[in-house]
Amino acid sequence: MTIFARDVDTGMAKWLYQMTPHDEWDYDGVNEMILTEQQIDGKDRKLLTHFDRNGFGYTMDRVTGELLVAEKYDPTVNWATEVVMDPKSDKYGRPQVVAQYSTEQNGEDTNTTGVCPAALGTKDQQPAAYSPKTELFYVP
Repeated sequence: MTIFARDVDTGMAKWLYQMTPHDEWDYDGVNEMILTEQQIDGKDRKLLTHFDRNGFGYTMDRVTGELLVAEKYDPTVNWATEVVMDPKSDKYGRPQVVAQYSTEQNGEDTNTTGVCPAALGTKDQQPAAYSPKTELFYVP
């Protein structure tokens, strides 16, 4: 459940971002990373966009690892309400898990039901794409 960047010259870790800490629902985070160059606030940026099985789409500056977008792309997602985007918060970048759907919070002897998406996720292995012509992402 981690996006991990290395320096290609040294092999040293540059940054990482964990999408679903503790991954209680087995989403795995195996989907592709789409690399684009786009303007944000009038500045050219090298970006990484990832549509995760967990139902959230993430866009990051792939040079610095700065989290720019973390939003639900599936409106039925209920395991978390949002990802905190305030860099001043101690919860910055973390999903806000809904206790009712948390297998960890409900305990090992509780069958947690109604979690959306299910373990296969909102998007599984079918690849998404970006069109520079339309400036849209296409996500199956």
